[in-house]
Amino acid sequence: MQRRAHAPAAALAATLLAAVLTACGGGAGADGGDDSKPGHAGSTAPAAQPGKYHSLPEPCGYVNRDTLRRLLPATGDDEDGRDTAKLYKGQAAITYDTDRRVGCRWKLETPQGTRHLAVDFERVVSYQPSVSDEQRAEQLYGRQASAAHIPVPSASPSASGASGASGASGSSSAASAGASSGPHPQGGAASGSPSPSASRTGAPSASGSPAGGASLAPRALDDLGDDAFIDDKLINSGSGVHRDINIVFRAANVIVTIAYDQWSVDKLHVPASEDLQGKAQSLARELESGHFGN
Repeated sequence: MQRRAHAPAAALAATLLAAVLTACGGGAGADGGDDSKPGHAGSTAPAAQPGKYHSLPEPCGYVNRDTLRRLLPATGDDEDGRDTAKLYKGQAAITYDTDRRVGCRWKLETPQGTRHLAVDFERVVSYQPSVSDEQRAEQLYGRQASAAHIPVPSASPSASGASGASGASGSSSAASAGASSGPHPQGGAASGSPSPSASRTGAPSASGSPAGGASLAPRALDDLGDDAFIDDKLINSGSGVHRDINIVFRAANVIVTIAYDQWSVDKLHVPASEDLQGKAQSLARELESGHFGN
């Protein structure tokens, strides 16, 4: 009689075990059901498009010789022309991957002061499958514009411009990454690096005369590349006064940086914004129409 008393309890336990096993196996039906594994082929996002440009120009030979003469006017004291030829030949920047980054530097020294010119090309490659090379270049450009405190246009003419403005409003911690794309040829303040002795174009110059108007202030340029800006700083130092002009523009997945400055040993002779900005912009348009005009 005691053995019979335990039989219903054993049957109940068997029934509960069968129900549990059925519930565990019910999520995957024989028809394939819902498979949410990360590696499932149906959940893979399409890869972003590669960048438009796959190579970079040879920088030292890319700038027209007549353009170099305008930006770096030689004094004519070089009788045999050797020093002038060496000047305009330029010095290639040290790089370890010429498919990704190239640059060239020129330096003109005169008794009145020194002029420097640097041109830098960076082909941006994204390592994120969901971010295209061009989108990544847009982000990097935005960081540089933000670091240089370039005013964001109130209305963007295209979706691309809106995306660039969004990148420009990124965190200030990204500023150092942007500033590295445009090294200063003299080792002074870079495009995005504030300096206590630097003044923007809108402020009075060291000579006491007012600097250029609003049209010469640091600003976005709407007629150059996909995105562009120009920065202008006047810096007083122990060795004199110098004006630094930096132009950064983006052409698809390539970022081009032009650094052009004039140093004057006479602090009463302040390099003019209009002259230097005009020459730097002419060079920028020449570079754009050459390699990036197609």
